[in-house]
Amino acid sequence: MENIKYESIAGKKVVITGASGGIGEALSTIYAENGAKLILTDISARLKIGNYPDGAILIPGDLSSLDSVEDLAKCVLDEVGSVDILINNAGLQIVTPVDEFPDKEWLKLIQVMLVAPFQLTKYFLPGMKKNKWGRIINISSIHGLVASPFKSAYVAAKHGLVGFTKTVATEVGEDGITANSICPGYVDTPLSRGQIKSQSLVHGIDEDEVISKIMLQNASIKELIDPSEIASLALFLSSDSAKSITGSAYSIDAGWTAR
Repeated sequence: MENIKYESIAGKKVVITGASGGIGEALSTIYAENGAKLILTDISARLKIGNYPDGAILIPGDLSSLDSVEDLAKCVLDEVGSVDILINNAGLQIVTPVDEFPDKEWLKLIQVMLVAPFQLTKYFLPGMKKNKWGRIINISSIHGLVASPFKSAYVAAKHGLVGFTKTVATEVGEDGITANSICPGYVDTPLSRGQIKSQSLVHGIDEDEVISKIMLQNASIKELIDPSEIASLALFLSSDSAKSITGSAYSIDAGWTAR
């Protein structure tokens, strides 16, 4: 990761969900290097095994129910008073045809990746408004812009997250708050690599063919994206250098949507 510095990030209180994943750890690293105060959250089992910068505040949090998200928000606010930068990064994936998709699992994906970002935004916005400064960065996906088969819940959640981000941006611009989404293609993370077996089954191909024939088929650059690229864009969007950028959805997709 390149040494990128923005003075406006120093001292800012940053909440990152899904902090133990590949993108989460990249985000934590780059914000820590810029002097931010980190509040990192993930489900308890995953939070215990992550690699985090010194001084980060770790708060276990379950995003899979309305009540548990509310509890998480209250814990964060009790700990730090207000939040300057919220990065909704947590995600999960299930690859299965629509007519075989379990209802409870479909709803779980929507809750974690769409409803929970709404809730956390709702709870942290009052502090941002009071301080007349805030940044909301939603890690969506290229599947927030286009669709792929067998990912109906994920695609629906990520499309919804892009729309939610735009709506928030229209509401809070006069309060010094911006809201943007980042839409990566396949990133080299455990979440992406964890899909290989299920992708091979639903597409009827060998596991060693999934990356080339499914994940990178539409990409012009034939390699998985490094998590640091997503973190670098998030950092820029959080800085005062991006104070007039809001309501946008930025694709980092190796040329996928250029076709």
